[in-house]
Amino acid sequence: MTIPEARAGMRALRVDSVRPEDVVPIGVVTDEVVDALPVRVYRPAEVEGPVATVVYLHGGGWFRGDVDTHDQVVRRLVRDTGAVFVSVDYRLAPEHPWPAATHDAVRAVRAVAARLESYGGSDVLAVAGDSAGGNLAAIATQELRGEVEIAAQLLIYPATDLLGHHPSKDEFGTGHLLTTEMTDHINTLYFSGEAPAAGDWRHSPLHGDLTGLPPAVVATAGCDLLRDEGEAYAAALAGAGVRVDLVRYDGMIHGFMDQGHVSRVAADATLDVNRRFARLLAEVARDG
Repeated sequence: MTIPEARAGMRALRVDSVRPEDVVPIGVVTDEVVDALPVRVYRPAEVEGPVATVVYLHGGGWFRGDVDTHDQVVRRLVRDTGAVFVSVDYRLAPEHPWPAATHDAVRAVRAVAARLESYGGSDVLAVAGDSAGGNLAAIATQELRGEVEIAAQLLIYPATDLLGHHPSKDEFGTGHLLTTEMTDHINTLYFSGEAPAAGDWRHSPLHGDLTGLPPAVVATAGCDLLRDEGEAYAAALAGAGVRVDLVRYDGMIHGFMDQGHVSRVAADATLDVNRRFARLLAEVARDG
């Protein structure tokens, strides 16, 4: 597909097919701007007192996706965690190749951190993202270590080693939605500007310094070519002394967080991811 066709296809699947009765009800949703970046702010219903604020970075291979395509994913997270979410409409490749998206992710987290009182109101700030967004969330957390107090992270089937090889890339490289051919094409688009160096944590956070990072929930799909690198990142975090809740959802494919309407198992897995993150947010709030 052409890039416009791929983008339109994602919108057709995740936006156009959503019926009014399918929209997850929450509190107030507003479109705003943070440091010149468009964001969508989601506030839970019936909030009593301060709650955590979570910066969410959407998936889509860094070249498609936006706050609309991940609206339902974020709505479910808000409903299940009770936190305020700020979903970021970062710049996309190939119009804005790497490292534009990483710069936007860092800018967004930094800007939201500076005005927590206008979002959740508590001092708990977390980052979250799926797939490419999980990659950006992990990179932003490393980049802002020592500057911004990030209390927790949620990484959903994250891409953590873009140029590396892992066995799941062979095992699930075809026939499971996300394919090796697709990821190779995505890398071509994403790196169409500056040539990447293998092992650079600024695009592959698995190769970064993971000491002193906040606790994380890392969720992987059993039938996903990104499975092994996501689990390798969880293991590396744990090896660096970071508390990690790693969970693999056997039988699930990449993108299951927005497939609950066609699969009860995917809906159950999504709810479990959200509840695990809710527990982590409660723990970091309690522990101060």
